[in-house]
Amino acid sequence: MTRKPALLLTAFAVTGAALTAGTPAATAVEPPEHAIIVCQDATMYENYDFSIPGPVHPLRTLTYGNKVGHTRGAHPVYNGWASIQDFGPNDWGFVRIECLGGWGSW
Repeated sequence: MTRKPALLLTAFAVTGAALTAGTPAATAVEPPEHAIIVCQDATMYENYDFSIPGPVHPLRTLTYGNKVGHTRGAHPVYNGWASIQDFGPNDWGFVRIECLGGWGSW
């Protein structure tokens, strides 16, 4: 039996450890806080256009009690328009911040 296989295995182990040590750890993205729509109805827009400034491309109307997510202090709010995740179809958009409430209620 020769020493070459053992040396080769050791070299791979050391190289793998060195490559792994230089790789930053993955960080989890903060999930949105659970909230509900507290207005009778609220139009959800696809995006926010800073040249207007205002929301553009209406997606749908959300009604009172629809489950959405918005992390206060982490997700943007532009001129009163909050970035939200609609948990129904699982997409993102913008609604008026005053239509969000019931934080942590579900």
